[in-house]
Parts: sequence; structure tokens; C-alpha cells
Amino acid sequence: MKIQTPAWVKQAVFYQIFPDRFAKSNQTNPYKLEPWSAKPTIGGYKGGDLWGAIGKLDYLVDLGINAIYLTPIFQSAANHRYHTHDYYQVDPLLGGNKAFHSFLKAAHDRNIKVILDGVFNHASRGFFFFNDILENGPHYPYIDWFTILDWPLSAYDGSKPANYRGWANNRALPQFNHDNPQVRAYLMEIGEYWCKQGIDGWRLDVAYEITTPGFWQEFRQRVKAINPDAYIVGEVWTEARKWLDGSQFDGVMNYLFAGPTIAFVGGDRVLREYIENIKYQASPPISAEEYKTQMETLLALYPWEIQLTQFNLFNSHDTARLLSITGGDRTSMELATLLLCTFPGAPSIYYGDEVGLPGGLDPDCRRSFPPEADWDLEVLDYHKKLISLRHEYPALRTGAYEVLYGEETVYVFARILGSEEIIVAVNVGKNTAHVSVPANQLQSSPQRLLYGRGNISWQGEREAKIVALNLPPRTGFIATNP
Repeated sequence: MKIQTPAWVKQAVFYQIFPDRFAKSNQTNPYKLEPWSAKPTIGGYKGGDLWGAIGKLDYLVDLGINAIYLTPIFQSAANHRYHTHDYYQVDPLLGGNKAFHSFLKAAHDRNIKVILDGVFNHASRGFFFFNDILENGPHYPYIDWFTILDWPLSAYDGSKPANYRGWANNRALPQFNHDNPQVRAYLMEIGEYWCKQGIDGWRLDVAYEITTPGFWQEFRQRVKAINPDAYIVGEVWTEARKWLDGSQFDGVMNYLFAGPTIAFVGGDRVLREYIENIKYQASPPISAEEYKTQMETLLALYPWEIQLTQFNLFNSHDTARLLSITGGDRTSMELATLLLCTFPGAPSIYYGDEVGLPGGLDPDCRRSFPPEADWDLEVLDYHKKLISLRHEYPALRTGAYEVLYGEETVYVFARILGSEEIIVAVNVGKNTAHVSVPANQLQSSPQRLLYGRGNISWQGEREAKIVALNLPPRTGFIATNP
């Protein structure tokens, strides 16, 4: 089977937006809202909307963003909107369907792709079909849309058994019965409907939870029939080969890249209380040898066509932010971003990371986007530079990834595409590193620094080619052909 993935994703730099916290419009909002600058709470709304997000699109273009992942936007009784009421209506607090269509057009006018969050594993207590069961009990004709265990149902009283299956045993999130053909057809039609409205793909929430045979294969076929270039990315935190055979997803959220990279660059700065309950290993600290092994293992897991359309990230609405995970260490964040922007697959920036927004565990990781006076301009500057270099040099997007060296605190690799050869080197240690790296894979001698600090000198030729690197403490660089 020939694997085909969307070509545009290989050129993409994503920006993840949590709509309630990204930008507010100037439209009069009559609702009771939390102060924008106050720390977020589990249930409070800040009032961010899609009209406000339209006003931020030029900022994103300037940053170098050409793709957006919106966390759920459909009508819901939660600020994160993973509790869906109506899959065909954009939440009124976000501006409704009119605001979304305006946002989509404004993004497309700027050559920015937009993917939506598809929460197809579970709905909410307010979802019409489930709410009808609460009203009518066993007399409801579509009762097997969900898994009823016993009667009566208890949707709100935690002192009683729920008597139905909820995601992660959460009674607020009744889980669909995907073996029911009516449920399957309903969810497929939602996927098709929004593709017909012009979206560029789907991020699939807890995709690993839907195990009905053929479900994701059919979803792919039906979505791709409408838009062959639609991007389908699944939320899978672990090894994902069974979903990445070319018949289901184009990629997954690449936490297998995130964990080792955080452990390598963050080292003993990583705060364990922020990572103990997440599903990827970002601690204990690992050496360059271990990082080299883990990156080579990761790159061998999936076909290259899939590697180029992986969704690479460090944090999201589900995790503490990288800056806080590393105890506020800005250098760890810069080195991680350097590795993110030079790794195969599409890098994703979680809104606010690029201006130094901190955040602990949920709900703190969902803080409001800060006013410009509170931006860390140095962090913004290196994000712009690294994203710009990725756009400028095709080798950083689709070039082969060759590990050249990984010992102690120094990791070095090359990205190679035809005659374009780029070396990336990182020293995470506290001391200057002097290393000699065999580089017989390279035809040229990259030595023009595009980013960062360090010295490069070349010795020998062909099979005996050696590059000598001098790397100051906790620095990295990108270098290319003369």
C-alpha cells in the first residue's frame, strides 16, 4: 500500500489555539466572565472568541505560522468545549457559525490552514440524544447510542452509580457506542460536513479509545473523498504504529519526541510534579547517547512519509507548559525549540509559548494570552528566527535526518536534501564542549552559522571527513553550506 499524506503539512508550522483564552473581540459581551488577567479556574470563562482570533491572524503571519489547530469550538457547557452539546453549531460564546466562517475565510486569505478538534469518542450530558435518555429512560428509541449498564441513570449525583459508560469513568462524558451503525454514520457525517465547509483537517481527541474495527479507516476514506489534502492527526501518546499504516491517520501528536527532548535539554531542572501523571517520559535526565538512541528509534518506527507529517509538540492544553516544566529556565526552552524546528514533522507552538507564557497543570496551562507589555521579546525573537529558517531551508522540512554524534552533553545531526546540507548541534552541558564528529555522510562542509553560537572547522576528505566543534555551555547552532 502506497502511503499518501498531505503535502502542505510537510511545509507547515502549527499554532494551537484554546479559543476561550487567546483573544477577545471588542464586541459587547453581556455574559459574566472572569478577568482576562486572572489565573484560570476549572469552570470559569474568559470570553475569548473567534472574532478576537481574526484580529490576531496578522500577528501569526508575522510569527511564521501557516496552520492553526483549534481546540473544540462546538456548543458546549465547558470552557474547553470537550463536552459537546451540538456538533453542528459553533458555540455562541465564540461567535457562532458566522464567526467561524469569517475566521476560516480570514485564515485562508492569509494562506493559513485550519484544523478542528473532533471529539468523537464521547459527548456530554447535554447532547440531545443522551439528554433524551435522561428524560425518557428505557423508552428512548436510540438507547443503544450509549452503553447503559443499569437503571436508573444518575447523570449528576455522584453519590449514586452513573449506570452508564463515561469516558475515564466521568459521568459528564457519556461514551458513544461506536459499534452502533447509527452512531458511526452520525459521526462520519460530522467529519464530512465540516470538511465541506472548508476546514483543512481534523485532530481526533483520544483517538486510541475508539477501537471498533474499521472505524478510522472509514473516517479517512470519507473525509479524503471530500478533501484529499485534509490532514488527519490522532491524539495518541504512545507508540502508534497500528494507526500509522497509511489507512487511518496522517500523523499523531508526537509526544514520543516531546518526552526525550524535554528530559535531554531540561535535565535536572525538570520539575517532577508537573510530569508525574502524564503519559510521556520527560524525566529523569538523559544523556546525549540516550537521546540519540531514542531519536533513532522514533525515526525507525514509522514510514518516512508519515514522519514528515507528524504533529510535533512539547506541551498542550493537557500538560504543564515547557517553561514551567523546566522551572522557568529560558535556555532549556530555547534549545528545545531549536530541536523542534529542525526535526522531521510539523512543529506546533502552543499559544503564548512564543512570548514566554508560563503555566502549571490544568487549568493553569490554559492562561489567557498576555498583553504585549508582558511579552518576553527575546523568546519571541528566537521563535521568529527559528520558524523563518525552517521556512527558508527545504532540508529542515523534508531533508533526510542523519545523526552524526551523541555523547555526554553534545548531540549533532544533519538534515540533507540534495546539495543542501545543514548541521545542527546542541550542547546541554554547563561546560564548553570540544568534539570531533565523523561527517563522511556530507558532501560539503557546512560552516556558515544561520543561528546560535559555536565554532566549526573541517579536516580530511570523504570517508575521513571530520568536523571539529567548539560549543559554549548550553548553546546550540544551525549551520549550512557556504
